[in-house]
Amino acid sequence: MHKLVSPQFSVMKLLKDFCDLYLELGTVSSNWPVADNSPVVRKVGDPFHSVGSNRKASSDQALKGKASKPCRFSNFHNLVNVQQGTTAIDVKKSIKKLNDITKGSENVQISLIAEVGNDDIPKFTYMPQNIIYQNACMQISLARIADEDCCSGCSGDCLSHQLPCACARETRGEFAYTQQGLLTQEFLRESVSTKRDPHIKNFVFCQEYCPLERYKKCKGHLVRKFIKECWMKCGCDMNCGNRIIQRGITCNLQVFLTHEDKGWGVRTLNDLPEGTFVCEYVGEILTNTELYDRNMQNSGSDRHTYPVTLDADWGSERVLRDDEALCLDATFSGNVARFINHRCNDANLIDIPVQVETPDRHYYHLAFFTTREVRAFEELTWDYGIDFDDHDHPIKAFQCCCGSASCRDLKGRRSSTAER
Repeated sequence: MHKLVSPQFSVMKLLKDFCDLYLELGTVSSNWPVADNSPVVRKVGDPFHSVGSNRKASSDQALKGKASKPCRFSNFHNLVNVQQGTTAIDVKKSIKKLNDITKGSENVQISLIAEVGNDDIPKFTYMPQNIIYQNACMQISLARIADEDCCSGCSGDCLSHQLPCACARETRGEFAYTQQGLLTQEFLRESVSTKRDPHIKNFVFCQEYCPLERYKKCKGHLVRKFIKECWMKCGCDMNCGNRIIQRGITCNLQVFLTHEDKGWGVRTLNDLPEGTFVCEYVGEILTNTELYDRNMQNSGSDRHTYPVTLDADWGSERVLRDDEALCLDATFSGNVARFINHRCNDANLIDIPVQVETPDRHYYHLAFFTTREVRAFEELTWDYGIDFDDHDHPIKAFQCCCGSASCRDLKGRRSSTAER
């Protein structure tokens, strides 16, 4: 069935009416308020399964690099409204923010904000725990934990008992933590002293083959004190005061774009007392051979890394097999620690080896604790332990921009002074 129209109907008149209405709307649209369904310019990118670091020429350190590409973010709340007759806001200059880079995988949200610049974020997968890359030897099983390596007879909180349990044996019969969940001053001061002013007695040297130097002479590995935490075979519960790093991140942290040409960094949003656990360094567990091969493959790309060598106990054995010489690499997979910048000597964080799952110290956790009181919105830094004069190291050093009065990169300091 067809509907009959009026004899006065004219297609030409209908088109003319549409044109007049369009012109009329065009003259008044600039005065209209922007509605919720107004057009937007959306900064697109991959879901924040991929996030990035400050690795312009190295891993999470203060450095100078090449000019970065335009930023690509996703899931932002700063969509830009575009009105007719106006120019779209420059999205590169707007404040960009993500509420949680962890996507709910941590106890607390960790936000990201770029208030300055437009640095690109290298893609990586956020993960809260270390994972084995391929061939790393990880002998973790309950059967390997002997009675003397755990406190199966304990209950509740081991720190509240009158006598320390077996898990405190590694720290001279005293726990490394206080009832408030902080590092004891004695343990912290000794660890900081060893890190910042090591003596020759604090180093061990591989006798036959050094997995790090390969076929060159070993340059020494710093021996550090371990923390031994209670674990699955212990009788205490998860609220035990000797299970600090196992409970995960509790500090309010934020990834931000620094002003000092250091790329991305991490800051605390609240005051942190001295000895506070901040986070651990999480990455892929690789053998040193796998790391060497990875660096060779990526030598000409924009991806750079300064991994963590798990060598705090290499001195306990004369010879290490390659699959026992392990390191952590957060280039492709890691947590918020991959954003923490380097600072020579006087950093406000220190890395402490922590034994949890296994007494086999080829593998351990690397936990960051504050070396002093840290104020809210202060950047968090740690000393990567880099020898800037070691040109033969398999992982090349970067140009340091830490700004410390005791910066070890003399060449970088001279370069920065000349640029000013």
